[in-house]
Amino acid sequence: MKEFSESGERAILVHIDFRSPRFNEELDEFIELVSSSGLHSAATVTGSRTSPDARYFIGSGKVEEIRLLVEEECAAIVIFNHELSPGQERNLERALKCRVIDRIGLILDIFALRAQSYEGKLQVELAQLQHLSTRLVRGWSHLERQKGGIGLRGPGETQLETDRRLIGHRIKSINSRLEKVKSQRAQGRQLRRSTDTPVVSLVGYTNAGKSTLFSELTGVEVYAADKLFATLDTTLRKLDLGSGCQAILSDTVGFIRHIPPDLIESFHATLEEIRQADLLLHVIDASDEQRHLHMQQVNQVIEELGASHVPQIEVYNKIDKVAGLHSRQEMDDSHVPRVWVSAQQGEGIAELRGLLAKQLSQETDIHDLHIPASAGKLRASLYEHGSVQEEEVDAAGGWMMKVSLERDLFRKLCHRHKLQDSILN
Repeated sequence: MKEFSESGERAILVHIDFRSPRFNEELDEFIELVSSSGLHSAATVTGSRTSPDARYFIGSGKVEEIRLLVEEECAAIVIFNHELSPGQERNLERALKCRVIDRIGLILDIFALRAQSYEGKLQVELAQLQHLSTRLVRGWSHLERQKGGIGLRGPGETQLETDRRLIGHRIKSINSRLEKVKSQRAQGRQLRRSTDTPVVSLVGYTNAGKSTLFSELTGVEVYAADKLFATLDTTLRKLDLGSGCQAILSDTVGFIRHIPPDLIESFHATLEEIRQADLLLHVIDASDEQRHLHMQQVNQVIEELGASHVPQIEVYNKIDKVAGLHSRQEMDDSHVPRVWVSAQQGEGIAELRGLLAKQLSQETDIHDLHIPASAGKLRASLYEHGSVQEEEVDAAGGWMMKVSLERDLFRKLCHRHKLQDSILN
């Protein structure tokens, strides 16, 4: 897939207000995405509709307006801040006589530009191929218009099938390689569990300052920039919290609203780090007017990943950009700790370290458990942690146990073994 960032092409941006959360996106975020890709924004076309047009997504009058702009600005590409169907892309390209991509194609291009590691490149290529496989017909549209003639229709159909087959083979090959990477990651997590080293994962909306906070907490410089998806590859480093308390800090890819499903699927191995974490640091841009909406988007992705059971600390970053804000801590009604910091200035970092140490070294309590006979693996895990103090076998073959362990750790063990934490008395 071509990377636009290397070409410096002039682009026409299209943003339509549908007054519906199902179709609407943010214009400012769209402009930032285009800037992050390296394209030059020649003009922005806006408008409003009640619903998308089946043929062009936009009305015929707006299509003509964009066509004239493409000619006037010598634009090579038109980018929609929405998801287009393959048919809509094809119809728009015919009408505008230039390349057309949607929001998903733009995000995939940025990911291709940012990926540096072997795993990251494989994940991006997989997402690109899965997205491209639904749009193969576009490249052979000139053959669709041929109604007859020996050697015309047949080769076109054969080429399409050949392309699909080649893409299918490549997808299978990439999935096989990613399975090996996933196995290696699982081995690493198993080693960390055997040493009882807790894992803290940074999550948050893209450009919230996760990488800057990662560098400030670990003392290890990683690439950070004021742009969307500045970093893509997952980084793991040791985190020293003092008083003998240590953890592994994981920096993951930033989220974005309406994240493409292909990306979620392709980055499954990487995002597995979030589900297996002991604690999530949800980094929030305190200067962002849309922060509450973005928080909802991040929590939605966390839920989709099956990581909603992992405890969170909400870290409001970039307080230096908001007049009157200063570092502080508080607890909301849902008992989620909040801390205000400036990773860029180092303000509030000491308080965050203290909160992390407190969360990761909770006092151990005594709990009475009733574990069913089907939960033998959970029982084995409790013995591995040295938590079992007393045990009796009940009439159904289950176990009545008295264990000493942290509540959050127990809930994580229950989730790992697909049991409800309601068995905790």
